[in-house]
Amino acid sequence: MLKRLSVPIAVLVFTLACVTLPTPIPAVPPALPPTVSPAPVDITPTIDPAHRSHLPNPALTPGDVLPVTVSDICVAGYSSKVRAVTEAVKNQVYLEYGITSHKPYEYEVDHLISLELGGSNSVKNLWPEPYAGDWNARVKDKIENKLHALVCDGQLDLQTAQQEIANDWITAYIKYIGQP
Repeated sequence: MLKRLSVPIAVLVFTLACVTLPTPIPAVPPALPPTVSPAPVDITPTIDPAHRSHLPNPALTPGDVLPVTVSDICVAGYSSKVRAVTEAVKNQVYLEYGITSHKPYEYEVDHLISLELGGSNSVKNLWPEPYAGDWNARVKDKIENKLHALVCDGQLDLQTAQQEIANDWITAYIKYIGQP
């Protein structure tokens, strides 16, 4: 009887030795070979270096907009309906810019993207804009009005106007109005 079993057992052992069993999947995949990542793409707007000192700090005031349409902003009285910047928010803006004291009318806490262009009242859209100097708050008001008129007349896309005033309002002023 042992002789009869030994042949089938030998065949079974030989068969099992020739069968390739699947390799178990490791619980943790092997590390991928190191790769060189591409350099990050710089999406920072190009700002004329001569304008830098007259513009808000983009880290503190990148600009922010409300979800509005041209029809919304081109209605008379729109800006006054959405204007809501409290003294507490203005004080927060001054502190973020390191201004602990100032004289009356030295600065205006201004919207980088003006309300009339769909800008928001968020701290991300506010900065202490000086009244002194060639490129001051009153000069910026002129480009805000010009861009608003162009948008409402259908001559300029709202997003383009928002981007241009947020990136470098002085360059936008020179482009659409000229030198002051």
